[in-house]
Amino acid sequence: MDIKNKRLQWMRIAFREAEKAFECDEVPIGAIVVKNNKIIGRGYNQTETLKDATAHAEMIAITSAASSQDDWRLDDCTLYVTKEPCLMCAGAIVNSRIKMVIFGVYDKNYGCAASLYQLCSSPKFPHRAAVVGGVMQNECLQIIQEFFHIQRVKKDGKN
Repeated sequence: MDIKNKRLQWMRIAFREAEKAFECDEVPIGAIVVKNNKIIGRGYNQTETLKDATAHAEMIAITSAASSQDDWRLDDCTLYVTKEPCLMCAGAIVNSRIKMVIFGVYDKNYGCAASLYQLCSSPKFPHRAAVVGGVMQNECLQIIQEFFHIQRVKKDGKN
């Protein structure tokens, strides 16, 4: 299987995590961590459920991966996430030494892997992750837009 198809295969699994978030009335972002062609961590946004600003999909997936490896160092791992990581998540990616980040939709307002800042690949840090964006971009954007459309309808119905 070529690299493009492999990335799509893994991103589809991350997208399923985003669908779980959607079903829980959370912003639909999902993530998985892959090492040696095996998922070692997964997560989806749970900030509302857990009442925790740090409960982003990436953070949960990274914590899950570290736990499964019994090591916080995630060398030779790839993070697949449906939306470009924010500042907090980019910091966790660098600190956990993830080798590569592949994401779906770019985030021009908060994205810190490619859009607003390029923290994951910054030469200013001793550990850097390669970054690839735009994988399944349309699907990842569509589920987020659908989620916020539903939220606006709910809000307007309460007024």
